Amino acid sequence: MTDHQFANLQVFLVEPSHTQQHIISHFLHDCDINDITCLNSGAELFERLQHSRPDLVISAMYLPDMTGVELVHALRSDDASYEMAFLLISSETNIKYLEPIRQAGAIAILPKPFTRQALETALNSTLEYVRPEKLNLTHLDIEDLRVLLVDDSEFSLKYLTKVFENIGIYQIITAHDGKQGLEIFNQQYFDLVVTDYNMPKMDGLQLVDHIRNHPERGSVPILMVTSEQNENRLAAIEKSEVSAILDKPFEATSIKRLLINLLN
Repeated sequence: MTDHQFANLQVFLVEPSHTQQHIISHFLHDCDINDITCLNSGAELFERLQHSRPDLVISAMYLPDMTGVELVHALRSDDASYEMAFLLISSETNIKYLEPIRQAGAIAILPKPFTRQALETALNSTLEYVRPEKLNLTHLDIEDLRVLLVDDSEFSLKYLTKVFENIGIYQIITAHDGKQGLEIFNQQYFDLVVTDYNMPKMDGLQLVDHIRNHPERGSVPILMVTSEQNENRLAAIEKSEVSAILDKPFEATSIKRLLINLLN
């Protein structure tokens, strides 16, 4: 994808450091993005959002009046905010702070300093998210697909629902933990199950085991979406009978590619 395809993206950049504003704006200009509004605080962002909605909100982790976690949670409390993409740019590495950002449906989390290539990948994901193209499957009518989404994060469920609706899948049922997901699975037919790993009552691996032991529908494709960093737990996921694994945050193109492989 060439730079000029980013030209019509509108960006709100929330960054208290004028030096960082300049650096990030320079990278964005290099990608042919010129509609950039620089803001210094969360309050300035929410004031501006009352009058205009950008395609992409880029935020630092630490603002004068709130953290990036507080910002994205306040942002995602409005369902209409899922029309916008969210990107965090931060030198923060503590999983305690990054995990809520992943769960809230970030397009990407970029470190400081970041490369132009990393930014372009995030911008490609933004384009996929805000101006999506429907998924094409050779032998299935995409609108007839029934999908079960299982995740204990309401933010993540809403984000995943938006991603699937973007590619043309609308028959979506959601569950807030593995136990509820299994109950729903046992009552209804689904073409695809998408589950988180870390959940209360029943985790993703336990849910996969139960589904795989179903006498009639145990072969349904299962996509595990996880932000898990622990190597032992990741190894357990890879050894399980999931059909595919997707990391949070993920690109919409990754979902498309996996669905084509799983369902075609």
